[in-house]
Amino acid sequence: MKLLYSDIVNAAFQYVINTSYKYNIDESHAFKHSMDVFHYANKIVLSELPNNLFLEKQSDIISASAIVHDMCDKKYVNENTGVIELDYFMKDYMTSSQRDIMSNIVSTMSYSTVKLNGYPDLGAYQLSYHIVREADLLSAYDIDRCVIYGMMKEKLPYKTAVTRALELFDRRVLKYRSDNLFITDYSKRESLILHNNCLYDMEALSKE
Repeated sequence: MKLLYSDIVNAAFQYVINTSYKYNIDESHAFKHSMDVFHYANKIVLSELPNNLFLEKQSDIISASAIVHDMCDKKYVNENTGVIELDYFMKDYMTSSQRDIMSNIVSTMSYSTVKLNGYPDLGAYQLSYHIVREADLLSAYDIDRCVIYGMMKEKLPYKTAVTRALELFDRRVLKYRSDNLFITDYSKRESLILHNNCLYDMEALSKE
């Protein structure tokens, strides 16, 4: 099986559209978030590629994983069901081994899973795993996204959703750097910028 990189990316985005509709996945975890993580993953790859040329051959897996990573999120769908449905949809676009690696990445990369179990051992794909994981963390600095989740998924009123988001950011997101969750140079630099911007956004929200 040899498909164009663009075919795999298009298929992954289409899966996000289909699955978001099927499981009522709100915009905090749907298409726009998938695209943000995809873009961050590409930027990290470009930064890492000069010293890790093998990433070029793993770009299909990195991009597909970045795009579909929340389509198996237990907040919206049974994780095992999500993995099975993802594998079935992508079987015409990726090899069995590629899909296995993608499933391993998306099922072990969440913040809560990492805090509970640590990092998995994905061998030759370890850096690809970290790239997708870090891309997702970088996108999490958007506090509006957290407010949207509170309002759309948890049905909270705006002010309650803002309070919840501020508490979660204090407890989790603002500790990403001190918890050493970034290993690539790009993510270390970008997370500092996002961290500082986030502090400004949080201050503004707290005064609304």
